[in-house]
Amino acid sequence: MTARMIVRFAGPHVSVQDGGRPGLARFGVPTSGAMDRLAMAAANTAVGNDPGAACIEISLGGLQLDCLEGPVSFAVAGGGFIVEHTAQTGGAQKEGGQKGGSWQVTTLQAGERLVIRRGPWGAWCYLAFAGKMAATEWLGSAATHSQSGLGGGQVVSGAEITVFEPRLVEGRVIPCPAFARPMTELRATLGPQDRFFAPDQIALLEAAVWRLSGAYDRMGVRLTGPLLVPRARLDMPSEPVARGSVQVAGDGVATVLLADHQTTGGYPKIVTVLDSDLDRFAQLRPGDAFRFRLVTPLAGLNQSRMMRTMRARWLEGR
Repeated sequence: MTARMIVRFAGPHVSVQDGGRPGLARFGVPTSGAMDRLAMAAANTAVGNDPGAACIEISLGGLQLDCLEGPVSFAVAGGGFIVEHTAQTGGAQKEGGQKGGSWQVTTLQAGERLVIRRGPWGAWCYLAFAGKMAATEWLGSAATHSQSGLGGGQVVSGAEITVFEPRLVEGRVIPCPAFARPMTELRATLGPQDRFFAPDQIALLEAAVWRLSGAYDRMGVRLTGPLLVPRARLDMPSEPVARGSVQVAGDGVATVLLADHQTTGGYPKIVTVLDSDLDRFAQLRPGDAFRFRLVTPLAGLNQSRMMRTMRARWLEGR
């Protein structure tokens, strides 16, 4: 048995994602995977899937599907998007239907249209079907690498989505935990190239109010704020970079690296954002403001361990 849907509309950066392909960076292969890993895991576990199973990552551009064969239950989690589905008759939409927010489980029937669009907060949400969504894999993962298109691929208008062995799950609201909301104070540790910056530049990094610019994709986001001009010539060799690295180009503009970041880079990294804060940072929209707060490596390690335990316990209860 299968459930089939056709994509009527998909905004930019809507793609198939899963838990990613860790461990391959030494070969030049980015990890990719969900921008908000907690939200993806929440959507999947809510419908009985593995936390890292393939699902659809939806950007602010939104997504519209028509169900050709069903039924199939689904979950939506992530940003505070608007979710509605209504019956279709001869291509026309009927009055009524269901409308609500993300962080819910419900069921899509054949002949219904599912619309997910931006709501009051958040930048990404995840649509997980109860069953196995058909998706092309590359190097053992369906996560889409946005620059190459390898993996499950971008979700585009006219594409068909197939779910094998679809299941029905009781509809319910998934309580959105406080630690899934956007974070406006981003914790980070110094370095590894803070030596390129004068002490007053480090102080400026922490004192300033920063905003996400419109130069934003799955690789990273350039920040709007004061220029952090390096005090030495940028002659460092390329070296490995990590998700959460805040690299500064020669013009002094800072960029936070995200899910599809390159595996090596030659710009100095002034600070590195705690991995435990990155999912919440990803839910900020262009123009949103935040601050950096510097913590010691030990404090950062303890915080990351605490958040990992808290999130794991919360997911177990889903």
